[in-house]
Amino acid sequence: MTDILMPALSPTMEEGVLAKWHVKVGDVVSAGDVIAEIETDKATMEVEAVDEGEITDILVAEGSEGVKVNTPIARLKDEGGTAAPKAAEKPAAKAEEAPKAEASPTAEAPKAAAAAVPAPAAPKSENGERIFSSPLARRIAAQNGVDLKSIKGTGPHGRIVKRDVEGAPKGAAQPAASTATAAAATSGIEPRKAQSLAQMGIPDGSYDLIPLDGMKKAVARRMVDSIQNVPHFPLFIDVEIDQLMAVRAKVNKMLEPQGIKVSVNDFVIKAAALALKMVPEANASYTPEGIAMHHNADVSMAVAIDGGLITPIIKKAETKGLAQIATESKDLAKRARERKLKPEEFQGGTFSVSNLGMFGIKQFTSIINEPQGCIMSVGAGEQRAVVKNGQVVAATVMTVTLTCDHRVVDGATGARFLQAFKPLIEDPVAMLA
Repeated sequence: MTDILMPALSPTMEEGVLAKWHVKVGDVVSAGDVIAEIETDKATMEVEAVDEGEITDILVAEGSEGVKVNTPIARLKDEGGTAAPKAAEKPAAKAEEAPKAEASPTAEAPKAAAAAVPAPAAPKSENGERIFSSPLARRIAAQNGVDLKSIKGTGPHGRIVKRDVEGAPKGAAQPAASTATAAAATSGIEPRKAQSLAQMGIPDGSYDLIPLDGMKKAVARRMVDSIQNVPHFPLFIDVEIDQLMAVRAKVNKMLEPQGIKVSVNDFVIKAAALALKMVPEANASYTPEGIAMHHNADVSMAVAIDGGLITPIIKKAETKGLAQIATESKDLAKRARERKLKPEEFQGGTFSVSNLGMFGIKQFTSIINEPQGCIMSVGAGEQRAVVKNGQVVAATVMTVTLTCDHRVVDGATGARFLQAFKPLIEDPVAMLA
């Protein structure tokens, strides 16, 4: 027997909603079959089977909310395995079944032992990434002393499954303790306990309480972690966008027959990506092992959706034209609001752009989206008085704030990035080449 566990479909997911089952008790599934739909803190995702076998129990009903990650949601009888008795069945086996149960104790013992032991947590590779493996594969690996880091998975999306582990050579398993967990255990610092509103002088009944959904919890946790653990500092710069607005109008007139409309934010994304290639030290992430220098400018764009915020990614933005960026950003934003993004479309990224200019916000500072080293906050373009050649004239000016992780991007590096970004925005013809 194998427990099918509630999967963690994003790094921030702690619980989710089991929205729909695609299988029922008695169905036989193969690795890769879609068995359920789960609503995470970011999107609705399909869950695939990672082992073959028969569904013997549905443990969590369709529509259940607050299902914790790694909670058993169903049971699978492995090929050749035996199903555990259900609550409604008599625990005693029939007399004619007894010889069958005793026919091959040697063959059944490892399976029974593996099923009885809870699956270890998914291990991580040397670079800290999660090694995707099925619960049964992890049980067998732990029992046989097999190191999952040395195995290439043949299951869906490269997941390590039972057949991969059974033929693997034995070796000392080396589960690596989480750096953050170890630090928390040895720091002696306890998190501040939350107080109720009543304890802070706000009486019960004077407000309506809206429960936190998974997204609100995830955003709150990530932002608190970021502001507590990352040494932030902001850099501010003003850029004139009169030429950009003129070029944008011409570009959109050319693209109108194709139904494409380029936004100011699309220009910002393209300029940020090109500037990151000019100043690669700003396109980096801090890790305990060293500074990760990213090969491509994968620019995350902040999108407000019901209940929170999500950051879909324009990957390799430095290689894409404005029309392609505009098309992708529109599609990603639409599917983000519908919660139909795939995990790889919003997890990762090397740099973020958050634009509140359309709301009339003149200037703001964002919290870094870990593990990225920088986030750019874009304000509204507005008419301001500027001095040119000794004369005061009107210009459309936009304030941009670059928030940096000082462990990765120091003041000089951040300044060089903005020096590369500013001329691209003020003379955007270079971005059309």
